[in-house]
Amino acid sequence: MRRPARLTALAPLLALALLAGCSPTSTAGTSTESPGSTSTTTSAETETVATTVDDATGDVAADHDEASDYEWDTSAEIAVSLDGDTASSDSAAVVVDGSTVTITASGTYRLSGELTDGQVVVDSADDGVVRLVFDGVDIASSTSAPVVITDAGKAMIVLAEGSTNSVSDAETYVYPDSATDEPDGAIFSTADLTITGTGALTVDAKAGDGIVSKDGLVISGGDLTVTAADDAVRGKNYVVVKDSELSSPTITATAGGDGLKSTNVDDTTLGYVSVSGGTLDLTTDGDGIQAETHTIVSGGTLSIVAAGGSTGTVVTDVSSKGIKGTASVRVSGGTVDVDSADDALHSDGLVDVSGGALTLASGDDGVHADGALTVSAGSVVVRASYEGLEAASITLSGGDLDVTATDDGINVSGGADSSGTGGPGGMGGGGGMGGEETFTADAETFLLISGGTLTVDAGGDGLDSNGSISITGGTTTVDGPTDGGNGAIDANSGVEVSGGVLVAAGSAGMAVSPAASSPQASTMVVFDAAQPAGTTVSLVAEDGTVVASYTPAKSFQTVVFSTPDLVPGATYTITSGGTVSGDEVDGLVLGGTLSGSTDAGSVTV
Repeated sequence: MRRPARLTALAPLLALALLAGCSPTSTAGTSTESPGSTSTTTSAETETVATTVDDATGDVAADHDEASDYEWDTSAEIAVSLDGDTASSDSAAVVVDGSTVTITASGTYRLSGELTDGQVVVDSADDGVVRLVFDGVDIASSTSAPVVITDAGKAMIVLAEGSTNSVSDAETYVYPDSATDEPDGAIFSTADLTITGTGALTVDAKAGDGIVSKDGLVISGGDLTVTAADDAVRGKNYVVVKDSELSSPTITATAGGDGLKSTNVDDTTLGYVSVSGGTLDLTTDGDGIQAETHTIVSGGTLSIVAAGGSTGTVVTDVSSKGIKGTASVRVSGGTVDVDSADDALHSDGLVDVSGGALTLASGDDGVHADGALTVSAGSVVVRASYEGLEAASITLSGGDLDVTATDDGINVSGGADSSGTGGPGGMGGGGGMGGEETFTADAETFLLISGGTLTVDAGGDGLDSNGSISITGGTTTVDGPTDGGNGAIDANSGVEVSGGVLVAAGSAGMAVSPAASSPQASTMVVFDAAQPAGTTVSLVAEDGTVVASYTPAKSFQTVVFSTPDLVPGATYTITSGGTVSGDEVDGLVLGGTLSGSTDAGSVTV
């Protein structure tokens, strides 16, 4: 390890040092991390992540929806007229008993009118599709669920064009005996259920859930407004929201429990929630979306507020996450806006973002995975969080990420659902007392940045790993902590840079620089005292070209620079202040020219 060389000149009050040595107490000197042996970390870590992703992103079972379900002969529709406390129909397949209307065979039934205190029941023993075309219906029950499907090959509720429909259930259900607890939703089905069409439907579920299927549930159209004492939309095998040829669905839900929920725990290909289209606006006391296996978002527009949002309170024993999938959360498209009291995105297994535009706010983690977290494309903005991204391993290979956290911006913890192990200024992560670190590849607990852009604003550590940090590509900028108990970079097993751009500003007490063995050169600028926010620090080549210039948004005492343009053996002038011409992104300028600055010294890489 090379010892720091003394600066030949120091500007007043700057007294900075460029550290590659291990002592955190140096006040002046220059050195750089010189290229060393090539590490095998990248290939080992990539292989580990790929295996994890393959395991957690297994295929899910296809839903029951078929194109033929949407085709029928309108001339063969059976009319059912609802009239207060009774109903009428010319079909023998429609049995009216007081205010209970029972449909006993497959076919298409067009319902209109009002049942003030009654029930529409589907009890069809054949395997065909039973379509209920709601064409201006208002069905209420004072004792149970207003719509109950007890038996059908498949069931559809079609909301007729231009129609307004509503169902409302009892505040307390009356069951025939103490062993019976179903139906338990205002619209309740034991068969596969599809809701579609271009009309509107309001569901007022005062006792429990809004729309329930004990099999699969597909929503492919209609303008749905659901208010539920418990879960708004629940399907056992799956809940699928997608566009159809008829319509693009809109779901506005207010729930005392979860918004969208799938509950099958017995089959790893079921128990999922999939959103590929439509518009969802979910306000919940529980989770916005909760799946026992996978939550998959590939399209649509989602807006979720869970438990009062990021400033809300997490209630003991109540899960209040934005989007949750026990096995995985996978986002490949769509627009996702989550504001949640607990994690915005959460999985006990994998979180994978390969597209879409995500804006997240959380009172805890912006994104949390007990296993692997991968981002390969798309946009992820964590606008508020305690910790921004947290997982046992994190791989960032593409996309644009902007992370704001009151504690760690990125935390590789290697543990289950938690926010580090110490909180701000605590023992989470930790690379010792700063200075130059050695590097040991960790194949299980690591942060790997190989592409994309990452911007971090952290009150705690900026990049924090209980294992290793490897940077092979992309552009990473960090505005780290202002207190001395944390660092812009922190890694138990060290930091290796072999490509890309890294600029990290923060306090000096726990400052960590990349290992001397890193294939790509880097340097750390250390000031004697904290510098005010907005102070520009630049590395200038002998020809006057600005190799890298950074203007931290917060006060700072150290800045780490590593770029492919740092040439071993070359000498660079360190400047403070001034104006840099060139393309600036989040305070960073690569290339360009500098004017009006103060020379603070020089360094030979």
